[in-house]
Amino acid sequence: MPDPSAILPTESEQLKKPPVVTIGLIAWLRENLFSTWYNTVFTILGIYILYLAIPPFFQWAILDAVWSGEDRTVCEWYDENKIKYRAGACWLLIKVYFNFFTYGFYPDELQWRVNLSFIILAVATALMFIPNIKKKQYIGMFLFFIYPFIAFFLLSGNDTLGLDYVSTHKWGGLFLTFLLGSIGIVFALPLGIVLALGRRSKLPVVRILSVVFIEFWRGIPLITVLFFAAVMFPLFVPQGVEIDNLLRCIVGLTLFGGAYMAEVVRGGLQALPKGQYEAAQAVGLGYWRMMGMVIMPQALRIVIPGIVNTFIGLFKDTTLVFIISLMDLLLTIFTSNTNPDWMGFPFEGYIFAASVYFIICFSLSRYSLRVENKLMVSKQN
Repeated sequence: MPDPSAILPTESEQLKKPPVVTIGLIAWLRENLFSTWYNTVFTILGIYILYLAIPPFFQWAILDAVWSGEDRTVCEWYDENKIKYRAGACWLLIKVYFNFFTYGFYPDELQWRVNLSFIILAVATALMFIPNIKKKQYIGMFLFFIYPFIAFFLLSGNDTLGLDYVSTHKWGGLFLTFLLGSIGIVFALPLGIVLALGRRSKLPVVRILSVVFIEFWRGIPLITVLFFAAVMFPLFVPQGVEIDNLLRCIVGLTLFGGAYMAEVVRGGLQALPKGQYEAAQAVGLGYWRMMGMVIMPQALRIVIPGIVNTFIGLFKDTTLVFIISLMDLLLTIFTSNTNPDWMGFPFEGYIFAASVYFIICFSLSRYSLRVENKLMVSKQN
């Protein structure tokens, strides 16, 4: 019989660390970037492209950039031979037009109303995410049923409250972009849930109407929807009846987003095993209680990535409202480029817009990932 001590590893062998190439940064590089010959080629090619792109951009955007001044003369100049020279990025353009990029043509003396409406929204939303706050359902009810009226009266004005009227044609900039995206996101989800339930309904009429609605809105481009809402729809209403252009645009965005959201939610409903439905029915739950207490919470948890992806797509789609003359962030930047005093600096404004959209969309993505991980942990526990 062999000696057990000869089989067991010695103390020196137990203290030996694994090779460096199997752990840490080197192991990650070998596994992800240099695992095969073609991965190595693509990695080297990518590094070369970054080497060609990043240093010149950094030089233009940071080192040679102009950050302060009075007008465009600090960003470009002429020598004695009348040859034009230009510095790097002229971020002074953002400073000069920042108010226009944020509020559009909203009157300067009334912009405090926009700020106040967003401060109320930010405070109420922050309270929803504080763990120790109790009775959050009241905060949610405030956000969904009371805050919209407060924001409407603040932004548009009301004679009874002593607030001057501001036409929606003057709303614009980042404020309008955020408004369109927020309203579209808030109302697209419940509409999508209703449509998804309708498409799975056992009632033929409800199911057919839901299918027709979803496929109709999914089958036409958003540009067509906005064009119809802004140009064609007024031709079909009775004479003398006027519906605000911004309201028509919001309805079009919501219906369009709701159709796509319905398919996302339907995917979550179909992913649940049939036993969940049978178990809920076995304990005596009716249809609506079964959906609200058992089925829908599980389905929505499954499709959180799809829901947030639809939210992000809908928020970016708000840039298309410029075709119906709504002064969103992108159109304010385009308008600033037509000013003769600042012509010739197109990139700075669009980089600013891209940065704003990236920050908002990336924040939505990271928050959804956090919620998804939290729900998965609670499910395991």
